[in-house]
Amino acid sequence: MVAAAHHHERHRSRRAPWLRAAVLGANDGLLSTAALLVGVASGNASRDTVLLAGIAAIAAGALSMAVGEYSSVSAQRDAELADLRREARELRTNPVGERQELARIYRDRGLSAELAARVAEDLMERGDPLEIHARDELGLDLTALARPVQAAAVSAGSFVVGGILPLVAAAVVGATWRVPAFVAITLVGLALLGALGARLGGASRSRAAARVLIGGAVALAVSALVGRLAGAVV
Repeated sequence: MVAAAHHHERHRSRRAPWLRAAVLGANDGLLSTAALLVGVASGNASRDTVLLAGIAAIAAGALSMAVGEYSSVSAQRDAELADLRREARELRTNPVGERQELARIYRDRGLSAELAARVAEDLMERGDPLEIHARDELGLDLTALARPVQAAAVSAGSFVVGGILPLVAAAVVGATWRVPAFVAITLVGLALLGALGARLGGASRSRAAARVLIGGAVALAVSALVGRLAGAVV
């Protein structure tokens, strides 16, 4: 009889918090910086003006992403911690009721009443009751709670990385070709980021790339039009 080999599964859902922040930050950094540069360059601004606008956009955008991400994820963490404190208090004051509640959860998932009661009692005696109730009652993993600082740092850093690409093009490409260069670099970068995010998350790469390409192309076209009209007026 051959023993079954240990099967280790890698679940991509554990990457969700940092992956969401990284992909969002890089996409936003690339697209918002490029769109701004396209708009400024379409108004016949000088290279120095375009570079200054790009640097300001990257700095402001990265700080905005960090503050926004920190605030939103902090609110999520506060809610998670409040739920955990309430659950810990209920476990101290009403352990019997909490065990019955856990058994009811297992019955709702398909176990018989007798087996559900035994499982709930055994788990609470052998394991960490708060961890068990957090997982099965609240849907929280104590090792994967929201991390505001991580989310802020990842968002800001990825925004800067994404924004550098069109900024480099602004520094090295001449005035005649700089708008086409911004557009080409941005669309290629968006397609790669969309495909990479989909690959890490186990989703369709072609669908993700097409989604960001269409949105990016529209944003760049509108920015170029606005810049050209504003440049003509100014």
